[in-house]
Amino acid sequence: MSLTEQPDTLDNSSLPLAEQVIRLQALLEASRAVHSTIELTDVLRQSATIAVRELEMEGALFTPQGIIYGAVPEEPTDCPRFELLSRDGKVLSELIVAAPQGRPLTLYEQDFLEGLALQAAVAVENALNHERHVEYARLAQDLDAARAIQQSLLPQAMPSIPGYSVAARSRACYQVGGDYLDVVTEPDGSHLMVVADVAGKGLASALVCTAFRSAFRALARQSLTLRELAGRLSQQHWEEGSEARRRYVTAVFLRLDPVSSELEVVNAGHNPAFLVSSNGQPIRLIEASGTPLGMLPGARYSVERVPIEPGDRVLLYTDGLTEVFRGDEEFGQQRLMDSFRSLDPLVSPGSERPAEQTLDRLWTTLDTFTGGAPQQDDMSAIALCRLTSKSKEKA
Repeated sequence: MSLTEQPDTLDNSSLPLAEQVIRLQALLEASRAVHSTIELTDVLRQSATIAVRELEMEGALFTPQGIIYGAVPEEPTDCPRFELLSRDGKVLSELIVAAPQGRPLTLYEQDFLEGLALQAAVAVENALNHERHVEYARLAQDLDAARAIQQSLLPQAMPSIPGYSVAARSRACYQVGGDYLDVVTEPDGSHLMVVADVAGKGLASALVCTAFRSAFRALARQSLTLRELAGRLSQQHWEEGSEARRRYVTAVFLRLDPVSSELEVVNAGHNPAFLVSSNGQPIRLIEASGTPLGMLPGARYSVERVPIEPGDRVLLYTDGLTEVFRGDEEFGQQRLMDSFRSLDPLVSPGSERPAEQTLDRLWTTLDTFTGGAPQQDDMSAIALCRLTSKSKEKA
């Protein structure tokens, strides 16, 4: 009598020991075959093949994956079904078998298929986890490449401006971010600087950030006023559609004329720029004069003109510098303003790059405050210092 012809009234406890060993060996061989691959399609195909060949079924089908071996009715409503469950009880797949002439399954067949479904469920879950790990590794590799590309789009060196020191720094919260900064030397010898922050974080903001860079670079050398530059960037962003408008851009633009020692500043919904005077006057805040870029059509902006004296320092930054936390305590704008005001790199012994030293100290202050806690937002800043005669001698 074959295994498929065992009487339904027998269970494993009433079978001879030799017969139980045969059954166990068959299931072990099936388990070994099912676990021989880590590819999901191969696991299901191997399991369907075992069900048909071992039990002489007409066919086996795994849904919803659609893996089939042999012949299964187009509407297998009356066919026996076995769920493949994950460790947390989620249905991963369902095994449907077609018995010869549609007869009921024997106890052995039922028992074997339940064991096969159990082993297949483990193998399927392992295969799905493997797929996720492979996909994660691929995504991580892509994000690493995107991070490298985004970093390469930032200015790799600051311009040499006689009588001034300028430095920039940007550190993304994730692999890529929505902060942007740039320094462009214009045809008339002035220097255009921008610090911008795209709403949101991560890859979507990074894509908008790259598009903003292209638009800014295209307009930066057209001898536009800052008001015109901000207005055109805003209108262009608005016209890119609803999804772009959801990723509006706050930005602060600064144009330095090193000959007249005058700054022009436009703030488009961004954090106020800081101007620290060397004569001890209160720190000056250059607040927003208009809405973020791309938020409203036809946006208009006003320009502030500020003289920059020897020893004066300017900070343009994104809100990642204020929105760092120590527990529930935020660093905040006032702390950032006080920290920037208290820094005096121009009189530091051996200081030759005061703007760079300013950002070094500022970043150290922020990292000390957080105590090594994870960064909450992208952090970017440009520091501009007008050198004193003493610092010029050192440089």
